[in-house]
Amino acid sequence: MSGPLVREGYSGTGPGGITPDGCAVELYTRLPVGDEPDVIAAAVPAGSSILELGCGAGRVTHPLARGGFEVTAVDESPQMLEHVHGVRKVCSPIESLDLGEETFDVVMLASFLVHAGDHRVRDALLRTCRRYVRDGGVVLIQREGGDYHTGLPRERVDPSGYTIRIVSSEPVGDGVRSVRAEYDFGDARWTQTFRARPLSTEQFEHHLGTAGLRVDRYLTDDGVWVRAVPG
Repeated sequence: MSGPLVREGYSGTGPGGITPDGCAVELYTRLPVGDEPDVIAAAVPAGSSILELGCGAGRVTHPLARGGFEVTAVDESPQMLEHVHGVRKVCSPIESLDLGEETFDVVMLASFLVHAGDHRVRDALLRTCRRYVRDGGVVLIQREGGDYHTGLPRERVDPSGYTIRIVSSEPVGDGVRSVRAEYDFGDARWTQTFRARPLSTEQFEHHLGTAGLRVDRYLTDDGVWVRAVPG
């Protein structure tokens, strides 16, 4: 079986394995969980079946599983999935995921993946969300904040001690930007370069509609977490 597709405009540096989209596996095993599990748990019924698209090394997966959710974790990187435990795992690109006729109470697309630089990839991601959410279910999407690409460079020291810097966000044509991020843990440092397409609220909701989804409500005051439903 061939490996994951190397994605143009994506790269990473630092210790350990780097996935084709520039994510450092060891970095993702170190990143602490934030308030994501609480946001998710407050938005869906207890014990829901969750299809987590792009689970990485399980940073959010594991708290959800411990909270009683039935999680199916999907990632295109076998190296990432080696660190995911206690849940069903599927190694596949999100765009071509094939789970037959199976559907879920909740489909989750986090990590700003909806901002994929390639229109075709974004639309395919959203179609996957729609395909696998059951009637009466919900899709949870994490999107960029309105100021994500402004005021750069900027940095934030996480309470756990590491520093994250968004160094630059440079236009590369057709509304797409090349973003460079740095993660400094003191004993190790990683960089990631990736492509992102900023979306206004109107554009975001339009693309949801094209995929057969609509916003039910914005879950956080900053509009970053969204609950969508079929329709």
